[in-house]
Amino acid sequence: MQFQGQHILSVDQFDREAVEQILHTASQMTPYTRRQKRCTVLDGATLASLFFEPSTRTRVSFASAFNLLGGRVMETVGMGTSSLSKGESLFDTARVISGYADAVAMRHPEMYSVAEFANGSNVPVLNGGDGANEHPTQALLDTYTIFDELERVGKSKNTLRIAMVGDLKNGRTVHSLSRVLSLFPNVEMTFVAPAALGMPDKILSVCDNANIPVTITETLTEGLAGQDVVYMTRVQEERFESQQEADLYRGKYRLTQALYEQHCEQNTIIMHPLPRDARPQANELSDDMNSNPNLAIFRQSDNGVKVRMALFALVLGVENQLTQHEAPVSWRSNK
Repeated sequence: MQFQGQHILSVDQFDREAVEQILHTASQMTPYTRRQKRCTVLDGATLASLFFEPSTRTRVSFASAFNLLGGRVMETVGMGTSSLSKGESLFDTARVISGYADAVAMRHPEMYSVAEFANGSNVPVLNGGDGANEHPTQALLDTYTIFDELERVGKSKNTLRIAMVGDLKNGRTVHSLSRVLSLFPNVEMTFVAPAALGMPDKILSVCDNANIPVTITETLTEGLAGQDVVYMTRVQEERFESQQEADLYRGKYRLTQALYEQHCEQNTIIMHPLPRDARPQANELSDDMNSNPNLAIFRQSDNGVKVRMALFALVLGVENQLTQHEAPVSWRSNK
């Protein structure tokens, strides 16, 4: 795949070779994320960070990724702070913003909105989430984390058994991750969700077309058994018509250390795209898991910076120039 100048809108853009190229490039970013070296390959470049839906990790990690490559970031946060609230079209906004920036990272609450924006942009646009549709960069960092964690615990990266748990209907992270993993051989998936929040048929069709064995269950303990990875998710209450409807499902699945010890294999990796809902009525991933060495959620979040650095380097055509723009770190860091 030719990355330079391309938008990153959907994981459907990628074949396995393209995904592996992204993951390889991400691994080259480790010295910079650990502050062992600095890289200024994007010195003078500007990222427009447009987040029209709440975000912490994705927004900050996109900015951190661009900064760590030497670039600068300008931000718009929330619909009310932009001219979209005055009726401006996404096309017009894109044409204007792309005149100010060299790349755009964008999140929007409506499905397919980022692709609509990209149609008007003259610079690469990276999708940071478009409603309940997709979250391609999350899927890539999740894939990077899965392979990295399998290696850490001494398991083969040539086979994978993964359970995805929670609101699979509205969770764009699991939609994109399922698509990416379908590109790899020897993958088995288990989907754990209430019937009303099950994985959409279009994702099940992707798995079927890739000949991936799929197990569907509403029982958490059944889904935990025999997995290499358990991927927990929260109830996407912002996608429901009412809070009362969302509350019907909050707290239905809760993974605790006791359940882990009773039902998971030794060294089963626990992931979550974050934020985990720590409110007592939800708490899908208990705080008593925090001392479990196989809780990978914070390493997973850290990996988001590497993967987004890789994507910026690839779409801006500088992935082969990194070492030419290295410099020593002059401050002390505990990374």
